[in-house]
Amino acid sequence: MIGARGDAYEEYIAIYNGMAREQMEQYGIPASITLAQGLLESGAGRSTLATKGNNHFGIKCHKEWKGETMLRNDDAPNECFRVYGDASESYRDHSRFLLRDRYKSLFQLEPTDYQGWAEGLSRCGYATDPNYAARLVAIIERYGLYGYDLGGEFNDEIAAFIRETLSSTHPIRKSRGLHYVVALPGDTYASIAKELHIKEKKLREYNDAEKSTTIKEWEEIYLEPKKEEAPDGVSMATIGEDEDMRSISQRYGMKLSYLKKLNKKAKDRPGTRLKLRP
Repeated sequence: MIGARGDAYEEYIAIYNGMAREQMEQYGIPASITLAQGLLESGAGRSTLATKGNNHFGIKCHKEWKGETMLRNDDAPNECFRVYGDASESYRDHSRFLLRDRYKSLFQLEPTDYQGWAEGLSRCGYATDPNYAARLVAIIERYGLYGYDLGGEFNDEIAAFIRETLSSTHPIRKSRGLHYVVALPGDTYASIAKELHIKEKKLREYNDAEKSTTIKEWEEIYLEPKKEEAPDGVSMATIGEDEDMRSISQRYGMKLSYLKKLNKKAKDRPGTRLKLRP
């Protein structure tokens, strides 16, 4: 059972790093990547897919799946997701899923190249999130998960030491010409503004954040005004579980006012399909 919000990530890593390392030994998938995907996709084991379906990686049914299923809002309303008997089954299926030809190029990379694996997963279309790779890398570096890729003498005690001594600073990233940071658990607009020497009022303005708006774990926090247009090749999006229209505007670096203008009659709730272009 995963604990309270503050320690959920630490607990998840302690519980599941062994499974991730087993998959690395058997298939060559970096344990850091498996853990980061599990943490991100399942919200450190707290998502509905994880708690009710033991699905830690957001893997959808696809035509070959013959097991149990459940419906959740994702890229489209009521999409079909796989249900597993336990978490270990989910971890094994995740490895088998990455053995598809679609991800074949990833296995040419070194197992210690977590940056390359993260970028490759995004490039091969594991997720529609344009900043998926940046989120994975942020999680790996925040919790020192790269250590699990080394094997040998690396253990939980060393991992805990690394996480305790890691800086909580935020590397500035860039996507579509927009500079942003990936939010860590516990971040506030005030703390990020202070660290990066930006006025909190301005930071909130850039991110369409009211005074009552709090930061979600691993979301983009933009350091300049967002764009009006969506990324090339993206025209629609669905509000997912625990999301709203603002979540979509953050994901795609779009001004919330413009997104609302495109979707005047849309209901701001999970399952709603949104237009990202006129």
